[in-house]
Amino acid sequence: TVSVLYCVFWPMADKEAVRAAAVDPDTDGQLAEFDFDLAIIGGGSGGLAAGKKAADLGAKVALFDFVNPSPAGTTWGLGGTCVNVGCIPKKLMHQAALLGEAAKHSAPHFGWPEAGEAHQCDWSTLVGNVTNHIKSLNFGYRTELMKRSVKYINAYARFVDRYTLEATDKKGEKTKYTARRFIVATGGRPTLLDIPGVEHCISSDDIFKLKQDPGKTLCVGASYVSLECAGFLNGIGRETAVMMRSIPLRGFDQQMAALAVGHMEKCGIRFIKGAVPSKIEKLDDGKLKVTYAASNDEGMAGEEVFDTVLLAVGRKPETKAIGLNDLGVELSKSGHVVIDAYDRTSVANIYAIGDIVQGGLELTPVAIAAGKRLADRLFGKGTQLMTYNDVPTTVFTPLEYGAVGLSEEDAQAKYGFIEVYHTYFTPLEWTVPHLGDNGCYMKLIVNPFDNERVLGFHILSPNAGEITQAVGVAITCKATKADFDNTIGIHPVIAETMCDLHISKSSGDDPTKTGC
Repeated sequence: TVSVLYCVFWPMADKEAVRAAAVDPDTDGQLAEFDFDLAIIGGGSGGLAAGKKAADLGAKVALFDFVNPSPAGTTWGLGGTCVNVGCIPKKLMHQAALLGEAAKHSAPHFGWPEAGEAHQCDWSTLVGNVTNHIKSLNFGYRTELMKRSVKYINAYARFVDRYTLEATDKKGEKTKYTARRFIVATGGRPTLLDIPGVEHCISSDDIFKLKQDPGKTLCVGASYVSLECAGFLNGIGRETAVMMRSIPLRGFDQQMAALAVGHMEKCGIRFIKGAVPSKIEKLDDGKLKVTYAASNDEGMAGEEVFDTVLLAVGRKPETKAIGLNDLGVELSKSGHVVIDAYDRTSVANIYAIGDIVQGGLELTPVAIAAGKRLADRLFGKGTQLMTYNDVPTTVFTPLEYGAVGLSEEDAQAKYGFIEVYHTYFTPLEWTVPHLGDNGCYMKLIVNPFDNERVLGFHILSPNAGEITQAVGVAITCKATKADFDNTIGIHPVIAETMCDLHISKSSGDDPTKTGC
């Protein structure tokens, strides 16, 4: 499970020290001649960002990208997980679900009676249009690389030595390339379960390109990927269940995680709690019988038939088959690459960024920022290091959960005594269709011994991602509770709630809100 709130803090360094340490002290490499100044393994968000930035700064760059098919046979084009089987299709399908829910539950109350009679979302139309958009992005990335004279090599790259890659193309032909420096940005792939019948399951690598309608679906796991997939599948009218081994959204604020799950249950998503699948059987009619066992004292064993079983139990870094071990690059037990503050691995001219980094954050904007900053340090005059503190993120559950900074649990563990200002509230848009009172929640976590400096912000509401992004700027600027209080809100919008958080948890007062 991705722990997006776990942070690594690199001590701030002065600019001269950063510049002195930014470039690897490899005199042998500096004197040799190579095919490229920089070779990047991985054409995802981080690799593309680093390659384009380095080329803009005058470096001769090659980018290697090759997608091995998923166990279900799914493959995709240039752009990595986010563009092809992650953020982009996920957000678009989340939007499809929001439109369907609004048509059924809100539009008739606003004078659109026929909208409430909308039929089920057509899966083939949805997948086709999302896929067409993604293909346009794939083409755009290749065009951007060509404009910058970055050599794009669609082949699987593996290290032969610290300066040489062997690239195998789809025909099996092998070619060797040399480079002065390397950036490894290979990203991760879904983890599969070691159970009988796992070959009948799919993962997030497959759901967005699935040709047949998923029908009744079981999402295994309580990661953000699982909850997001369950959310949009339910929203487009498919019966959906989530099998949860222990806690939801591990690493996130657990009060917020519980609220997100509670709303999903109100939407009709069924949670099979305290259970893990032990066997998957394909029946004669093509359906899948799932046998599951209890994972704790509160769980129950049982079996149920589904049309589709989607595994979303975590992700693993793609680092073990590219020759890093042979070079002595230090990897953690989980296969993540150990780096220093300058993104360097234990081999001086090899760097790593993105999801494969030990102690990093598996988020696209983090990989992009790390790639740009690294390229600027190597080939420009950059001095900015990558930090993993106060990174905003959003879980696109039916009611979005946005977070930036520390969770309440982590804040208490780090600072001891903290204060939390919070409120339940009702968006104006929910009032006319009577979608529920005080179904949304917001809290601001502050340090009372540091002028109530804001440590964390959490919100469960429509458009939480848009709100959290703006709050991320304030927290990056070390805002205090007074800064929020002194800001004039925009009325009547959800975000104005952050400017009037006056009820503290320590007061014990009722945080529910009435009136506008």
